[in-house]
Amino acid sequence: MYSYIDGFLIYLQTEKNASRHTIKSYQNDLFEGLSFFSGTLKKDDYTIQPGDVNTILFRSYLALMRQKQMSAATIARRMSAWRSFFKYLCREGVIEDNPLHRISIPKRDRKLPSFLTENEVKKLVESPNTEQILGCRDLAVLETLYGTGIRVGELVGSNTGDVDVKKALLRVTGKGNRERIVPLGTYAVDALNAYLQLARPVLLNKSAACPDALFLNNKGGRLTDRGVRWLLKRYSLRMEFNKKTNPHAFRHSYATHMLDNGADLRAVQDLLGHARLSTTQIYTHLSKERIRRIYEKSHPRA
Repeated sequence: MYSYIDGFLIYLQTEKNASRHTIKSYQNDLFEGLSFFSGTLKKDDYTIQPGDVNTILFRSYLALMRQKQMSAATIARRMSAWRSFFKYLCREGVIEDNPLHRISIPKRDRKLPSFLTENEVKKLVESPNTEQILGCRDLAVLETLYGTGIRVGELVGSNTGDVDVKKALLRVTGKGNRERIVPLGTYAVDALNAYLQLARPVLLNKSAACPDALFLNNKGGRLTDRGVRWLLKRYSLRMEFNKKTNPHAFRHSYATHMLDNGADLRAVQDLLGHARLSTTQIYTHLSKERIRRIYEKSHPRA
């Protein structure tokens, strides 16, 4: 089975252009299931063949996960990984029938994402001390995150050649190595200009390890997603926010505020880099919930 899994992961990388994180997630889910099959069949995992795994075995695996009270999202993800794997095996002619075709995968719980209000975002971006080198950088990070809605991985993976402050554009590489161009707002452009002219040269002098990286850490290396999360946490604690303040909350805030102010859903989908419109539609539910709360709070007979 391991050789077939290796082939599947290579297929995801070369033909599906899947990201490193996606491939790792598939690998973990498949190995987890293989461990269960090994124990149930009382066989060494390396001796198990695709034909050994049938619908009954998958139903037992599904029952075990439910017994362990795993979330619907985790169960759905693991079963989806196996369904995709067996679909690949059918395509390759290894097996004739996908045993997961006859099993209903539980629907994922669609939780409304956490987001910041416009006033909360304003307080956060006004908190860095721009007279300090790192404060100047932090403001550029915050304004870029909120001004573009990009993922934290896209932010820290950006290089200086990806940004055009004159045209107010940023080129980012998203999931599946898909590139897109996102516009930069005036606040983000001003913050980036100040950072590139005043702060980045000072940080770059500390190390020549990452000369192309757009955002640098205090040692001159490329800023990591952990570094971005840490600075957001630090500023949110200073503001005493009682909600999650992480890079993805900024992304949620960007999308929610865009839709609240009349942006087209398709345009927001393109800006966020979502492959499916259904992924973006969760923000319309978020806006509806907000409208409902405003109505219930404001109307005398709500």
